Amino acid sequence: MPAVADQWELALAAEHAAIFAYGRLGVHLRGEAVQRARTAEATHRARRDQLILRSAGNDPVPLDPAYQLPFPLTDQASAVRLAAEVEERTAAVWRAVLPVSEGAQREGALAALVEYAVQATRWRQAAGITPAAPTWPGRPD
Repeated sequence: MPAVADQWELALAAEHAAIFAYGRLGVHLRGEAVQRARTAEATHRARRDQLILRSAGNDPVPLDPAYQLPFPLTDQASAVRLAAEVEERTAAVWRAVLPVSEGAQREGALAALVEYAVQATRWRQAAGITPAAPTWPGRPD
């Protein structure tokens, strides 16, 4: 099992990647999806900032200058699919933080997992992906 610090660094890296992805996919959205994406990106930014503050005294994981998206963004459908995948991947990283945390930090990790799992379900529904919610949020089916 990775060290505690490694899991927190992975969580920070996942938040950086989520922010990058929302910055790219947002231009392809219309209607209600635009506000949902803005809210999701703001949530990821807030968690990223908390993680950076948590790492006080240590060098936080830097922003990667070259993230790779898992597929091309060409329209709203691909943007919604990417948003669902971003939330699923981020939930999975936070799920891995649970066993190496305790107390308030564990509660925060659980809150992140639940929030991202709910967001992933909403994006999956919008994309017409079935099932809308995975059996075990934060873990591939």
